[in-house]
Amino acid sequence: MKTIFSGIQPSGDLTIGNYFGAIKSWLKLQGEYNCFFCIVDLHAITVRQEPKKLREKILEVLAIYIACGIDPEKNNLFIQSHVPFHSELSWILNCYTYMGELSRMTQYKEKSLKVGESIPVGLFTYPVLMASDILLYNTDLVPVGSDQKQHLELARDIAERFNTLYSPTFKIPEPYIVENSSRIMSLQNPVKKMSKSDENENSYIKIMDDENVIKRKILKSVTDSKGVVSYNDDQSGIKNLINILISITGESVESVENRFLGKGYGDLKNELVEALLSELIPIQQKVRDFLKNKDYLEKVYKDGANSASEVSYKVLRKVKKKIGFI
Repeated sequence: MKTIFSGIQPSGDLTIGNYFGAIKSWLKLQGEYNCFFCIVDLHAITVRQEPKKLREKILEVLAIYIACGIDPEKNNLFIQSHVPFHSELSWILNCYTYMGELSRMTQYKEKSLKVGESIPVGLFTYPVLMASDILLYNTDLVPVGSDQKQHLELARDIAERFNTLYSPTFKIPEPYIVENSSRIMSLQNPVKKMSKSDENENSYIKIMDDENVIKRKILKSVTDSKGVVSYNDDQSGIKNLINILISITGESVESVENRFLGKGYGDLKNELVEALLSELIPIQQKVRDFLKNKDYLEKVYKDGANSASEVSYKVLRKVKKKIGFI
């Protein structure tokens, strides 16, 4: 089996963008690949987190993974900071990464503008930690969106550089593009990706939002003045709503357009509300049940960390031997 690695930060609340863009697509991978699905808490602290809330969100993300159908018996679910080899390899690879490479990272440039002069070093170097996450597991494939391709390219460059210096050590990972996976955009600015860090809470829907909140956010979502349900870039708001709908129903764009011929945006929004509720409410109930069973969650993340440590230690030991450590 080929190996897949992916993870989500437990900073803030996961949105339907995380669900449709990542977690739901993972369901298609389990059983066909050797999957490592991580909660990347080390990445989360590049931005200041409130400790109590961070602990809660780490467990909530794990509960969401399982509630959405990610089976701990088929996949390796673990918390990044529970496997110290991530941090250790990250330091080593920092010494094989160039300042120019990191300064060109688009996400770093965007986030540093928001932070100002007090830019944490971790915000600059976290793509190296991301590379370590991937390379520690002899990863063949990494599910990536367009915003992460640059980081995967850096991981490949670092791996190839190290392999050239010391002989083949790291497997060179390839991007895995999930077919029919829609990129979910902001409900208020549909040319921008939906983000849980958006200052406008009406721009995103949390996986754990209640029924009334979901309905309100969909009904307030940005559309246009054309009044025709059509899937095109000129109607980015409607296109986004259709993408969310087909991510739930699995139907084609053409089917949705034909079904809404002669109907208005209100009809589309009302149907989307019902579809979202039918998708999310069962997941929410399972999440709440798992969060009441802390012993089970602890067993999952401890077993996951043990398995991940066995695999990653072998890779790290090889790296340390190659560079001359005893």
